[in-house]
Amino acid sequence: MNTKQIQIAVAVALLLIGGAYYLSTKLAVVPALIADQALAATFDELSKNGNSTCSASFADSIDTMPDSGRVQGSCCSPMDPHRYEEQVTGLLKFKDIPEIPSDPYDIDATLAKQLKAYYDIELTPEQQQAYDYAMANSNEKGPCCCKCWRWYVYGGLAKLLIQKYNFTGEQVTEIWNLSDGCGGAGGHVNH
Repeated sequence: MNTKQIQIAVAVALLLIGGAYYLSTKLAVVPALIADQALAATFDELSKNGNSTCSASFADSIDTMPDSGRVQGSCCSPMDPHRYEEQVTGLLKFKDIPEIPSDPYDIDATLAKQLKAYYDIELTPEQQQAYDYAMANSNEKGPCCCKCWRWYVYGGLAKLLIQKYNFTGEQVTEIWNLSDGCGGAGGHVNH
């Protein structure tokens, strides 16, 4: 083989190696694209077809929803796709705790009923300190921006997490911030 043939062979080899690397990185991204497409489809469905409102009558209706029902959509503002992705992704950290809804805009009615009932549970003084910390430090200064159904469902969730899983105030704050279902980009108290 002469020098020119060696140079061509090396160039072809580099192109093949580079092409194989490029394709392998692109193929590795495919599952992420499918997940993003699924999340985008879920966002589209929830943002257009929700049943959630801030009314007292809606909060009362949760108790009579069929167990197969769902509480869906935002209460106050249109859902924000970037914030929605942050929330659902952030809540993955807590996927092993079945009482924490994995999607703050799509909650099983049976779970919502259970958590709402837990709102009236009394905490010990030490546990109450954790709850009070979350009230003072969450973005909404509570489980939601107003005393709607979310206030009682996520307030009940906090009490359950504090009692059953020994959650700290900081952990409850994180859950409440990730589970904000008011819509928009977040931070309603700061508007």
